Amino acid sequence: MKVIVIGSGWSGCAAALTAKKAGAEVVIHEKTDMVLGLGNVGGIMRNNGRYTAAEEIIALGAGDLINITDSLTRHKNMDFPGHKHAWLYDVNKIEPIVRNYLLDSGIKLKLISRVSDVKMDGNKIDGIYTANGDYEEADVFIETTGSTGPMGNCIRYGNGCSMCILRCPSFGPRISISKCAGVEDLHGERSDGNYGAFSGSCKLAKDTMSKELVSELENKGVVVLKVPKEDINLDKLKAKVCQQYALKDFAENIVLLDTGHAKLMTSYYPLDKLRKIPGLENVKFIDPYSGGKGNSIRYLSVAPVSNDLHVRGVDNLFCGGEKSGLFVGHTEAICTGSLAGHNAVRYALGRPELVLPTETAIGDIISYANYKIKTAEGRKNRYTFAGAEYFNRMKEKGLYTTDKNEIKKRIEKLGLTDILTKA
Repeated sequence: MKVIVIGSGWSGCAAALTAKKAGAEVVIHEKTDMVLGLGNVGGIMRNNGRYTAAEEIIALGAGDLINITDSLTRHKNMDFPGHKHAWLYDVNKIEPIVRNYLLDSGIKLKLISRVSDVKMDGNKIDGIYTANGDYEEADVFIETTGSTGPMGNCIRYGNGCSMCILRCPSFGPRISISKCAGVEDLHGERSDGNYGAFSGSCKLAKDTMSKELVSELENKGVVVLKVPKEDINLDKLKAKVCQQYALKDFAENIVLLDTGHAKLMTSYYPLDKLRKIPGLENVKFIDPYSGGKGNSIRYLSVAPVSNDLHVRGVDNLFCGGEKSGLFVGHTEAICTGSLAGHNAVRYALGRPELVLPTETAIGDIISYANYKIKTAEGRKNRYTFAGAEYFNRMKEKGLYTTDKNEIKKRIEKLGLTDILTKA
């Protein structure tokens, strides 16, 4: 059987790996020249409930990418406002290691290959067309294109194209494959009813910061600096994707994390105001380049899926990551992608697809987010193991723990140990 994965962010990479483990021939089509997408500017793992989810996906047999981020960790068990025991991986080292891991696993990777349309046969996809003029068929397809772009959406719902890591001007816009297959997209909303939300952080070049500030950041992993009273902007918090950072602390302070670059935990920050802060007088944005004005707009393309991540209305299409729900974060993308890849092969083999039980954090967040996106109120929220509404639910249900043995026993008791290593 052959599986085509469209998009190679964390979710696409995870989907490709579980599909390969289950015995499929796997091909990834990626529109840019790098894998991982937003993973190249992210860097935060294992914070709050993500620790639980990371250990669950390891116990389920799909911990490959978690193990890679762990191996590249710059700082472990860090606390910063609203977050406990965070790990920070090095965003400057991650991409080639993941790329080589995919290739060594026998996965075929087609870079600079933007999928632009599909060929349908009734409710099934026969094959995909690329902007390069190629056509390729497969038995089953997994869309992990994310929900950011094209440029017009960032102009319409944001502050314009911010020239982010996804580089739409260079490699072309993201195209919704589920929509090409005849399924209407769902959209995330803000509290004011506008679609989408700003990406949650920016990157600063360390060389443009004071030596004292860089030394403190690299030593501690986190630095918190006071924002001048006249520059505090509480309203901006409402537009953030990452609602776990929509706390007053992130408006009243500059929070910097060491992910190789200096990760600025705000959607954007006017450069003239940023340079008023001691130690940042000469600072420069490196992602997005227009981080003084805005950031990319996300959650503009979500496919309706069932809890096995099968797209409703298309027989042989699955989704993972932001494309499969209003999820936030690398761990969330890895978890949903892993399940989508596994179920794609189950479908191709004619076997019942796996729905993870709500006794697991992963199964519960998929089920909960899937229910909430059907409501007007639910479309205004995002769902993450790391904070906000869903992390509170995790704690209330007793799903949150950092005890590895307890998590391992939970998966074992459900009969799911290493379930994602086979078809």
